[in-house]
Amino acid sequence: MSETTYVASAVQFEPVLFDKQRNITRLVELVEEAAVGGAKLITTPEMGISGYCFFGTAEAETMAEPVPGPSTEIFAELAAIHDCHIVIGMPERDLETGLLYNSAVLIGPQGIIGTHRKTHGYIAEPKWAAPGDLGHQVFDTPLGRIALLICMDIHFVETARVVALGGADVICHISNWLAERTPAPYWISRAFENSCYLIESNRWGLERGVQFSGGSCIIAPDSEILASCDSGDGVVTAEINLPAVEAARATRASGLSGRRPQLYRDLHINSYLWNPRDFFTLYGNAPMPPGRASVLAVAQHDSTSDATVNIAQIRATFVAAVGDGADLVVFPELSVSGPPSASADYADSIDTEGILQPLLDAAAGCNGYLVVGMAERGAAGMSPYNSAVLIGPEGIVAVHRKIHLSDDDDMYFAAGDSWTHADIRVGRVALLHGDDVLRPESGRVAALRGCDVIAVPARIAATLHHGHPGTTVPLNYPIPRAASHLHWHHMRVRAGENNVYLAYANPPEFGGRSGVFGPDTFEFPRRERVAGPAAEVLLAPIDTSDGPGPYPANVVRRKDLVSMRLPHHYRALSAPDRPTTAEVATDATLASIR
Repeated sequence: MSETTYVASAVQFEPVLFDKQRNITRLVELVEEAAVGGAKLITTPEMGISGYCFFGTAEAETMAEPVPGPSTEIFAELAAIHDCHIVIGMPERDLETGLLYNSAVLIGPQGIIGTHRKTHGYIAEPKWAAPGDLGHQVFDTPLGRIALLICMDIHFVETARVVALGGADVICHISNWLAERTPAPYWISRAFENSCYLIESNRWGLERGVQFSGGSCIIAPDSEILASCDSGDGVVTAEINLPAVEAARATRASGLSGRRPQLYRDLHINSYLWNPRDFFTLYGNAPMPPGRASVLAVAQHDSTSDATVNIAQIRATFVAAVGDGADLVVFPELSVSGPPSASADYADSIDTEGILQPLLDAAAGCNGYLVVGMAERGAAGMSPYNSAVLIGPEGIVAVHRKIHLSDDDDMYFAAGDSWTHADIRVGRVALLHGDDVLRPESGRVAALRGCDVIAVPARIAATLHHGHPGTTVPLNYPIPRAASHLHWHHMRVRAGENNVYLAYANPPEFGGRSGVFGPDTFEFPRRERVAGPAAEVLLAPIDTSDGPGPYPANVVRRKDLVSMRLPHHYRALSAPDRPTTAEVATDATLASIR
């Protein structure tokens, strides 16, 4: 019998390295506390039975066990007694190969349900553990469909996406997270963009000089932190409501809804497996533009229903921003055309003698670039496109037709069917609308094509940011510890996970919070500028220069997180093209011949 509403708990715990007996005893106490409190699903931290910071294989060997084994038997007995499900983290030994893995084990009242071996290792795992070889599984349980991920796995958009597409209602993420204030922005983004619950068990404390961050929590599908624990051993508890997952996934605002899997096949390529300086110059085809220091700007303002008024406002803002040093200014979605309308004269042609002429003249006169949004007239009898237009001194450089349509878009626009980027003096720039970039696949495609910058003209009403009350965990300077009104911003995560600069322009009418976000999530102080809710123009310096050596020295050109992807695990993310009518007819003809 399945349960649609139940209580879950995340255990936070500081293990002692090599003291397995003490660790298991304490974990049993905390798990029992959660179970007695009514929890039916209980998670514990990564490597909780052993500690984490092994020098190498010899040390890990002393702690590793098979699954099933002595430790899993203890927790299986506990699960049976309390009729609950438990996730434990441990170093696993494969008896057939002798290889060691950093593993998470899901145990139910009837015993072991499944194991996840960490696929994307942190800097510590290569010292002793093999990369996980079980993929990213989703397990059917009476508590819904449950997936397991371990720490660094969740840095990669693909892992959580794969299990969400597999129907995961809950992601149990166990970690030894460090180097930032928690609940971590990555945790929040993965729950939000996949419309699922995320139960997070993180360790705390100091081990071999490494300070772990705590912050264990339970996150709802809408990104709300339902419960959290800053520091110390403890149990956090919240209700899991499975119908909320179904409801969230039914909306277009969900990053999981409205996907275009036929356009995601780039996710399976590995363009950063080789030195990007070699890869992107191969055969002399489309080499990367030279890197350089530049200034990005975002213009956060509302538009009217009068395109002439909008053009005048855009032009004045653009000229002023270029005067202040901006090389590229990004304006909100439909900033030229104004709010969507069904009137016949709403859509305009994109050409060099039409409505955009004042902006073309301004770009030539200022020697600058801008991205604006407009309704682009489609073919005769066809709906217009919601388009983003990159304009520079040379004219119209690129046009992106919005790929992922919102509910409002569906009333007026046709969907685009191709990705867009262009090489300008700022670097390689991708154009993506706000609803495009809510789907993590879109930003990843841009990164894999070597983009330095993603320009995002948006009209997003969803709340993409949270504050933080501050932490007592003694994180080292300059990692922030104080209270913040902007601890999580979804676009900051999107920039960091793809090692790109991201310029997000969202109008005040839709809540604002535009910004320019930097390419390194864990660089402090952050390279970013973020607006409030009111009209504002923000400028931020960026640097895409990649150094004099044979390999890029700049993270935006090197793309560390992109290079560590394991595409052989991501097969479920894309789909073949839908067959044309002619192809279907041909297949039917061949079938009849056979």
